Amino acid sequence: MLSLRDAPAPLVPPLETPDLLLRGPQPSDLPAAVALHQRPDFYRFLGGKPHTEEEVWRRMLGQLGHWAMFGYGSWTIEEKATGQYVGSVGFFDFQRDLTPSLKGTLEGGWVLDPRLHGRGYASQAVQAALAWIEPRFPTARLTCIIDPGNAASLGLARKFGFHEFARAIYHNAPIVLLERAR
Repeated sequence: MLSLRDAPAPLVPPLETPDLLLRGPQPSDLPAAVALHQRPDFYRFLGGKPHTEEEVWRRMLGQLGHWAMFGYGSWTIEEKATGQYVGSVGFFDFQRDLTPSLKGTLEGGWVLDPRLHGRGYASQAVQAALAWIEPRFPTARLTCIIDPGNAASLGLARKFGFHEFARAIYHNAPIVLLERAR
């Protein structure tokens, strides 16, 4: 008979920072995630339109799918003080139709509830994600794409050693491509 001690490790390894829990997505996150994806101050740099419940659900499933297929992915960000879903951070292989191509790189990404900006949460989350990924994939190229108008995200990327290497058009909009120096 199996006991809880015999349960397999979670698909998404939990990480912790002073203010945040980084964990796998849970079905109970869906209402908060949908509410966040409906707010203009949140989605303005994520395609410029609200995301439906179906789109948010598929994003959550994609988070788990990355972990299952590649051994890496993104974490749901939970604020410790409130237990609330507040965003996500991690690495992807989206096979984007983009030139120059990011295929074969670990594409980093982060989104955080704008009401929490300025508290250092995004820095904590990115730092924890990088500390987890880099020793496991020491030779992988780390990249990210950011809307050129998203000064906060571009600043965060620079803080963690990402630098611009190209600009492109993606989904009919300009995008900045960055990579992390190692």
